[in-house]
Amino acid sequence: MKNRGNRSKIYKDYAWIESDYMNDNMKKEWIWRLLIYTAGMAVLAAGITLNTKTGLGVSPIISIPFTISTIWHTDFGMTTFVIYFIFVGIQLALKGKNWLILLQAPISFVFSMLLNVFGDLLDIKYDSLWQNLLLLLAAIVVTALGVVMTVNMKLVPNPADGLAQTVGEVLHRGVGFGKNVIDFTSVGISLVLGLAIAGRLEAIGIGTVIAMVGVGRFIALFNYFWKERLDRLAGLLPQEAQMEGPVDMEGTLD
Repeated sequence: MKNRGNRSKIYKDYAWIESDYMNDNMKKEWIWRLLIYTAGMAVLAAGITLNTKTGLGVSPIISIPFTISTIWHTDFGMTTFVIYFIFVGIQLALKGKNWLILLQAPISFVFSMLLNVFGDLLDIKYDSLWQNLLLLLAAIVVTALGVVMTVNMKLVPNPADGLAQTVGEVLHRGVGFGKNVIDFTSVGISLVLGLAIAGRLEAIGIGTVIAMVGVGRFIALFNYFWKERLDRLAGLLPQEAQMEGPVDMEGTLD
């Protein structure tokens, strides 16, 4: 009984240490989470920009704004923002008012500005097929890394991912199915716009197919090697796995 009383006293004495440790840890984890998410947005924007420089076709989700900006010579970043804003509206129509969905709008605006920044910085143009294929590979790798960094932080999804999730839920299927629906719809709209108005394919090509397959494979690869590490930094692992404890309470009594 005496030993049990001593143990209870030690727990009380060290409770404030554990509490302070948890608070400090949570602050650090949230800082890491926001930093990784913000950096991921920049990486994703860089990857998408590289994708548009290959001339081999862009990934499905940006094929609509790329087609529109190419045909009507509009600003690619702002066109992407308008399309993403429409995606937000569709989500609200399907699910009703939701703050997480509404927050996608300002995030989309920042992302569209990043597209313009990288569009100016990455002024790349290759003539040979092998160089553009290498550029496409780089675009796929960078895009996948950006997706891993943003999606795994579980903050505000970009409208394309948010719409894929919403469509999957409405159709009582998974996010993967919702993404397939959005991808094929985007490709279809881009094909119609390009052929009907410009008389040619503006955004769809072999690069579109390669990107559809390749981005997913590299996401799986990055997640295999780095997801747990990112989750630990951001405090997204289960609490028992996250903490080994600032003080080994049991050990102090042995």
